[in-house]
Amino acid sequence: MNKKKIQDLKYSTVQFERALLAIDRTTAERIISEFKNDPDRMQIISELVTNALENIGNAWEEGKVALSQVYMSGIICEELIDKLFSSFGNKQINNPVIAIAVFEDFHVLGKRIIYSTLRAGGFNIIDLGNGLSAETLVKEVKEKSIKILLLSVLMLPSALRIKQLNKLLTGIDVKVIVGGAPFRFDDRLWIEVGADATGKDPSETLKIVTKLVGEIK
Repeated sequence: MNKKKIQDLKYSTVQFERALLAIDRTTAERIISEFKNDPDRMQIISELVTNALENIGNAWEEGKVALSQVYMSGIICEELIDKLFSSFGNKQINNPVIAIAVFEDFHVLGKRIIYSTLRAGGFNIIDLGNGLSAETLVKEVKEKSIKILLLSVLMLPSALRIKQLNKLLTGIDVKVIVGGAPFRFDDRLWIEVGADATGKDPSETLKIVTKLVGEIK
């Protein structure tokens, strides 16, 4: 992106964030639609959504916004992504099956940001939910023929138990991508638990998924 686009994106992110916090779907859609004809729309909209949701998440952690605002912001982003990208015709309908879940924990913000970012990138994602056990995830992987599994965790004990999950997945053709606070604090933890990759932020995760999809195809 050139300098002007970057400046426009920064301004739009502030306005988009305000619209989300106000639960103003109309304004949020107007802002994001301004980029729908841009050649770089995939990257721009992905960054717009990611930056706004990350800012809102940080504000919640600082006690500046309500959890309901965080939740509704994610919902609005998902609705807009579904609407806009279906009209763009950019959905990658022939991708291998990709799924995302919160492993054992119930802190959903990180998952919601990644989910929205990947959807903005054109990927179809199955949301398996929150607080899932290793046994449940193995069952889901088998039943849905999942090829790429993204796992979000908040606490270190949950992160360490991904090692048990990967043992249960031995012999099953699935790539496991992990993310969350424990993996940001320890940049080699993902190797310790036997994951295939870790995404430190939504942008990096999108790149990893894109690369894996290309390899699987």
